[in-house]
Amino acid sequence: MKLTRFLFCLAILSAVLRSFSFAQDTVKAKITPPVVKVLPPSPPPVLMSTLRLGIAGMSHDHVNGILNDYQQGKVIIVGIAEADKALRAKYQEKYKLPDSIFFDDLKKMAVTTKPDAVLGYNPVAKHIDVVEICAPLGISVMVEKPLAATLAQAKRMEFLALKYYIKLLTNYETTWYPSYQHVYNMASKDSIGRIRKMVVHDGHQGPKEIGCSKEFLSWLTDPELNGGGALIDFGCYGADLMTWLMEGQKPIAVTAVARHFKLNVYPKVEDDVNILIEYPTATGLIEASWNWPFSIKDLEVFGDKGYMHALDRTNVLTRVNDNVSNANITNALEAPLDNPVTYLPLVLKNRLLGINDRSSLKYNMTVMQILDAAKRSIAEGKRIVL
Repeated sequence: MKLTRFLFCLAILSAVLRSFSFAQDTVKAKITPPVVKVLPPSPPPVLMSTLRLGIAGMSHDHVNGILNDYQQGKVIIVGIAEADKALRAKYQEKYKLPDSIFFDDLKKMAVTTKPDAVLGYNPVAKHIDVVEICAPLGISVMVEKPLAATLAQAKRMEFLALKYYIKLLTNYETTWYPSYQHVYNMASKDSIGRIRKMVVHDGHQGPKEIGCSKEFLSWLTDPELNGGGALIDFGCYGADLMTWLMEGQKPIAVTAVARHFKLNVYPKVEDDVNILIEYPTATGLIEASWNWPFSIKDLEVFGDKGYMHALDRTNVLTRVNDNVSNANITNALEAPLDNPVTYLPLVLKNRLLGINDRSSLKYNMTVMQILDAAKRSIAEGKRIVL
């Protein structure tokens, strides 16, 4: 009897212990943290250039491009010179820029930070001020198109660049169009015969209509600060492209007609221009406007044997005899010749001469001669012989 009770109690104790062990296992299962997969760290951003860049001015809307690259860790900006504190605050907040890189004065920024090159995003008429400060310090300069507001300013800038052995370059959006490079390459191989006519359209609805910032508009529509209206803003594209296509050849004459359709919107400057450029063996026509119903940048080249039309950044129509073809040449440009920031160090290190291309000082002095002749033609109402 005693043995039976003992075995019975032992069985009950064993059952209790098993129940307790099961409960513990259940609790452990419930509180065991889930397995977390640890992802490898993201690779650091790849620098587009190791150049230490300085920025002169922030009132040109194109400054957004370089600041966006900076925010993404693609470029090194060591200093920004901008006296307008409200404008600085606007971009500082947008791109999370540190206080330490801002300066009120360009010379102080240049002397303090010693940039390898300075990029100008200020009014066209103030490009000369950037060169006056940077050239004696041996700092090369790249400005947004065009080179200067007047031919006299351009000549002074050229003198300073040559005196102090700096590179002075001009950046155009269309320089980095694969389609334009394709047209040039084919024309230079005589694929369409000798160039006889070039037509360039550059324009849009107007800078105010497309939403340019008030800081940009304040000088873009001022005849002194910008040098003119649509003539300077868009006429320079065609002058640059034609100088390039004609291998730096200077025109023999320029004739221009300007119209002023939007007096209430742009009271001080012309908003539509046609420029006829005569070469010994070819003719160029530049159509530039702030008065079109849509935006367009295109390039047409007529040769003895064929025709090419860069419709936009990537699409090209070619016609040779009765054969018509369309091409999309998105990958025609290869790094580092696909971006001003990657192009710039090649020129500074003399790996590219930067003499016979669309950004070069030599070609842009010809551009300024064409624009100056167009201004004189408009003012005097006659053909200007160069």
